[in-house]
Amino acid sequence: MFLVGLTGGIASGKSTVAAVLRELGCAVVDADVIARQVVQPGFLAHQRIVCAFGPEILMESGEINREALGSIVFSQPEKRQLLNSFTHPEIQKEMLKQTLKYFVLGYRYVILDIPLLFETNTLTRFMKHTVLVYCDPPTQLSRLMRRNGLTQAEAEARIAAQLPLDQKAKMAGHIIDNSGSEEATRSQVLKLHSLLEDSLDFIWVRLVAATAVVGLGGLVYFLLRHLVS
Repeated sequence: MFLVGLTGGIASGKSTVAAVLRELGCAVVDADVIARQVVQPGFLAHQRIVCAFGPEILMESGEINREALGSIVFSQPEKRQLLNSFTHPEIQKEMLKQTLKYFVLGYRYVILDIPLLFETNTLTRFMKHTVLVYCDPPTQLSRLMRRNGLTQAEAEARIAAQLPLDQKAKMAGHIIDNSGSEEATRSQVLKLHSLLEDSLDFIWVRLVAATAVVGLGGLVYFLLRHLVS
Protein backbone atom coordinates (compact mmCIF):
# COMPACT_ATOMS: atom_id res chain seq x y z
CA MET A 1 0.00 0.00 0.00
CA PHE A 2 1.15 3.55 -0.71
CA LEU A 3 -0.16 6.95 0.35
CA VAL A 4 -1.56 9.73 -1.82
CA GLY A 5 -1.79 13.21 -0.33
CA LEU A 6 -4.80 15.20 -1.57
CA THR A 7 -4.82 18.91 -0.79
CA GLY A 8 -6.05 22.24 -2.05
CA GLY A 9 -7.00 25.65 -0.77
CA ILE A 10 -10.09 26.92 0.95
CA ALA A 11 -12.99 26.80 -1.55
CA SER A 12 -10.80 25.33 -4.30
CA GLY A 13 -13.01 22.25 -4.65
CA LYS A 14 -11.01 19.58 -2.82
CA SER A 15 -14.15 18.08 -1.25
CA THR A 16 -15.70 17.70 -4.69
CA VAL A 17 -12.67 15.78 -5.93
CA ALA A 18 -12.60 13.60 -2.81
CA ALA A 19 -16.29 12.75 -3.32
CA VAL A 20 -15.60 11.57 -6.88
CA LEU A 21 -12.71 9.42 -5.67
CA ARG A 22 -14.99 7.81 -3.08
CA GLU A 23 -17.55 7.09 -5.81
CA LEU A 24 -14.79 5.27 -7.67
CA GLY A 25 -14.16 3.05 -4.63
CA CYS A 26 -11.01 4.72 -3.29
CA ALA A 27 -10.14 4.66 0.40
CA VAL A 28 -10.16 8.29 1.55
CA VAL A 29 -9.16 9.44 5.03
CA ASP A 30 -10.57 12.94 5.53
CA ALA A 31 -8.58 15.14 7.92
CA ASP A 32 -11.41 17.71 8.02
CA VAL A 33 -13.92 15.13 9.27
CA ILE A 34 -11.44 13.90 11.86
CA ALA A 35 -10.69 17.49 12.88
CA ARG A 36 -14.36 17.99 13.70
CA GLN A 37 -14.44 14.76 15.68
CA VAL A 38 -11.42 15.45 17.91
CA VAL A 39 -12.78 18.81 19.11
CA GLN A 40 -16.07 17.37 20.32
CA PRO A 41 -16.83 17.63 24.08
CA GLY A 42 -15.01 14.97 26.06
CA PHE A 43 -11.96 14.90 23.81
CA LEU A 44 -8.55 16.17 24.94
CA ALA A 45 -8.30 18.78 22.17
CA HIS A 46 -11.68 20.24 23.17
CA GLN A 47 -10.52 20.72 26.77
CA ARG A 48 -7.31 22.43 25.71
CA ILE A 49 -9.05 24.73 23.25
CA VAL A 50 -11.61 25.90 25.83
CA CYS A 51 -8.85 26.52 28.38
CA ALA A 52 -6.86 28.58 25.86
CA PHE A 53 -9.66 30.53 24.14
CA GLY A 54 -12.27 30.74 26.88
CA PRO A 55 -15.91 29.63 27.14
CA GLU A 56 -16.99 32.43 24.76
CA ILE A 57 -16.26 30.12 21.82
CA LEU A 58 -18.76 27.52 23.02
CA MET A 59 -22.34 27.06 21.91
CA GLU A 60 -25.10 26.20 24.37
CA SER A 61 -24.60 22.51 23.58
CA GLY A 62 -21.00 22.70 24.78
CA GLU A 63 -19.65 22.22 21.26
CA ILE A 64 -17.14 24.65 19.83
CA ASN A 65 -18.57 27.39 17.65
CA ARG A 66 -16.35 26.95 14.59
CA GLU A 67 -17.23 30.35 13.15
CA ALA A 68 -16.38 32.15 16.40
CA LEU A 69 -13.10 30.28 16.73
CA GLY A 70 -12.31 30.79 13.06
CA SER A 71 -12.75 34.55 13.32
CA ILE A 72 -10.06 34.56 16.03
CA VAL A 73 -7.45 32.27 14.50
CA PHE A 74 -7.65 33.53 10.93
CA SER A 75 -6.78 37.07 12.02
CA GLN A 76 -4.10 36.11 14.57
CA PRO A 77 -1.34 33.75 13.32
CA GLU A 78 -0.06 33.02 16.82
CA LYS A 79 -3.56 31.92 17.90
CA ARG A 80 -3.79 29.72 14.82
CA GLN A 81 -0.49 28.06 15.69
CA LEU A 82 -1.72 27.45 19.23
CA LEU A 83 -4.92 25.85 17.96
CA ASN A 84 -2.95 23.64 15.57
CA SER A 85 -0.71 22.47 18.41
CA PHE A 86 -3.83 21.15 20.17
CA THR A 87 -5.53 19.53 17.20
CA HIS A 88 -2.84 18.28 14.80
CA PRO A 89 -1.41 15.51 17.04
CA GLU A 90 -4.89 14.13 17.71
CA ILE A 91 -5.84 14.32 14.04
CA GLN A 92 -2.68 12.51 12.97
CA LYS A 93 -3.26 9.72 15.49
CA GLU A 94 -6.74 9.06 14.13
CA MET A 95 -5.53 9.28 10.52
CA LEU A 96 -2.89 6.66 11.27
CA LYS A 97 -5.50 4.34 12.79
CA GLN A 98 -7.74 4.62 9.74
CA THR A 99 -4.83 4.16 7.32
CA LEU A 100 -3.73 0.98 9.10
CA LYS A 101 -7.29 -0.31 8.87
CA TYR A 102 -7.25 0.07 5.09
CA PHE A 103 -3.80 -1.56 4.93
CA VAL A 104 -5.13 -4.61 6.78
CA LEU A 105 -8.13 -4.72 4.44
CA GLY A 106 -5.74 -5.00 1.49
CA TYR A 107 -6.20 -1.65 -0.26
CA ARG A 108 -3.47 -0.82 -2.77
CA TYR A 109 -3.34 2.82 -1.70
CA VAL A 110 -5.01 5.27 0.66
CA ILE A 111 -5.81 8.88 -0.14
CA LEU A 112 -5.16 11.24 2.76
CA ASP A 113 -7.33 14.33 2.33
CA ILE A 114 -5.28 16.99 4.14
CA PRO A 115 -6.08 20.70 3.62
CA LEU A 116 -2.77 21.93 5.11
CA LEU A 117 -0.52 19.23 3.66
CA PHE A 118 2.09 21.68 2.36
CA GLU A 119 1.67 24.23 5.16
CA THR A 120 2.53 21.79 7.94
CA ASN A 121 5.00 19.84 5.76
CA THR A 122 5.23 16.99 8.27
CA LEU A 123 3.53 14.26 6.24
CA THR A 124 4.65 14.97 2.67
CA ARG A 125 7.68 12.68 2.97
CA PHE A 126 5.34 9.73 3.49
CA MET A 127 3.38 10.40 0.28
CA LYS A 128 4.12 8.54 -2.92
CA HIS A 129 1.97 11.03 -4.81
CA THR A 130 0.71 14.50 -3.92
CA VAL A 131 -2.35 15.96 -5.65
CA LEU A 132 -3.40 19.61 -5.58
CA VAL A 133 -6.94 20.72 -6.38
CA TYR A 134 -6.37 24.12 -7.95
CA CYS A 135 -8.54 27.00 -9.06
CA ASP A 136 -7.59 30.50 -10.13
CA PRO A 137 -7.52 33.16 -7.36
CA PRO A 138 -10.58 35.19 -8.51
CA THR A 139 -12.68 32.02 -8.67
CA GLN A 140 -11.45 30.92 -5.25
CA LEU A 141 -12.35 34.30 -3.73
CA SER A 142 -15.83 34.46 -5.25
CA ARG A 143 -16.61 30.87 -4.28
CA LEU A 144 -15.56 31.45 -0.67
CA MET A 145 -17.58 34.66 -0.37
CA ARG A 146 -20.66 32.95 -1.80
CA ARG A 147 -20.27 29.71 0.15
CA ASN A 148 -19.60 31.22 3.59
CA GLY A 149 -21.44 34.52 3.24
CA LEU A 150 -18.24 36.50 3.84
CA THR A 151 -17.25 39.99 2.83
CA GLN A 152 -14.36 40.32 0.42
CA ALA A 153 -12.01 41.38 3.24
CA GLU A 154 -13.03 38.41 5.39
CA ALA A 155 -12.60 35.98 2.52
CA GLU A 156 -9.21 37.43 1.58
CA ALA A 157 -8.02 37.07 5.19
CA ARG A 158 -8.94 33.38 5.23
CA ILE A 159 -7.24 32.73 1.91
CA ALA A 160 -4.13 34.59 3.10
CA ALA A 161 -3.91 32.24 6.11
CA GLN A 162 -2.88 29.46 3.69
CA LEU A 163 -0.12 29.15 1.16
CA PRO A 164 -1.17 30.58 -2.23
CA LEU A 165 -2.43 27.92 -4.62
CA ASP A 166 0.17 28.97 -7.20
CA GLN A 167 2.89 28.20 -4.66
CA LYS A 168 1.34 24.85 -3.76
CA ALA A 169 1.19 23.99 -7.45
CA LYS A 170 4.99 24.05 -7.58
CA MET A 171 5.15 21.44 -4.80
CA ALA A 172 2.46 19.05 -6.06
CA GLY A 173 3.12 15.98 -8.14
CA HIS A 174 -0.31 16.18 -9.82
CA ILE A 175 -2.70 19.09 -10.33
CA ILE A 176 -6.45 18.96 -10.88
CA ASP A 177 -7.67 22.32 -12.19
CA ASN A 178 -11.12 22.97 -10.79
CA SER A 179 -11.51 26.44 -12.28
CA GLY A 180 -13.95 25.23 -14.93
CA SER A 181 -16.95 22.97 -15.16
CA GLU A 182 -17.75 19.93 -13.01
CA GLU A 183 -17.43 17.74 -16.10
CA ALA A 184 -13.89 19.00 -16.77
CA THR A 185 -12.89 18.38 -13.17
CA ARG A 186 -14.40 14.90 -13.15
CA SER A 187 -12.51 14.01 -16.33
CA GLN A 188 -9.23 14.93 -14.65
CA VAL A 189 -10.11 12.89 -11.56
CA LEU A 190 -10.85 9.84 -13.71
CA LYS A 191 -7.42 10.13 -15.34
CA LEU A 192 -5.76 10.38 -11.92
CA HIS A 193 -7.71 7.37 -10.69
CA SER A 194 -6.59 5.34 -13.70
CA LEU A 195 -2.95 6.28 -13.05
CA LEU A 196 -3.15 5.25 -9.39
CA GLU A 197 -4.95 2.01 -10.17
CA ASP A 198 -2.29 1.05 -12.73
CA SER A 199 0.58 1.81 -10.35
CA LEU A 200 2.59 -1.13 -9.01
CA ASP A 201 4.08 0.85 -6.12
CA PHE A 202 1.96 -1.06 -3.63
CA ILE A 203 3.85 -4.28 -4.42
CA TRP A 204 7.07 -3.02 -2.85
CA VAL A 205 5.33 -2.14 0.38
CA ARG A 206 3.70 -5.56 0.52
CA LEU A 207 7.05 -7.25 -0.13
CA VAL A 208 8.72 -5.28 2.65
CA ALA A 209 5.88 -6.09 5.04
CA ALA A 210 5.99 -9.78 4.10
CA THR A 211 9.76 -9.88 4.54
CA ALA A 212 9.45 -8.28 7.96
CA VAL A 213 6.80 -10.81 9.02
CA VAL A 214 8.86 -13.74 7.76
CA GLY A 215 11.96 -12.36 9.47
CA LEU A 216 10.11 -11.92 12.73
CA GLY A 217 8.69 -15.42 12.50
CA GLY A 218 12.14 -16.85 11.91
CA LEU A 219 13.51 -15.00 14.91
CA VAL A 220 10.71 -16.31 17.14
CA TYR A 221 11.32 -19.88 15.90
CA PHE A 222 15.07 -19.54 16.54
CA LEU A 223 14.55 -18.28 20.09
CA LEU A 224 11.95 -20.91 20.96
CA ARG A 225 14.11 -23.72 19.61
CA HIS A 226 17.14 -22.66 21.60
CA LEU A 227 15.16 -22.03 24.76
CA VAL A 228 13.60 -25.47 24.61
CA SER A 229 16.90 -27.18 23.89
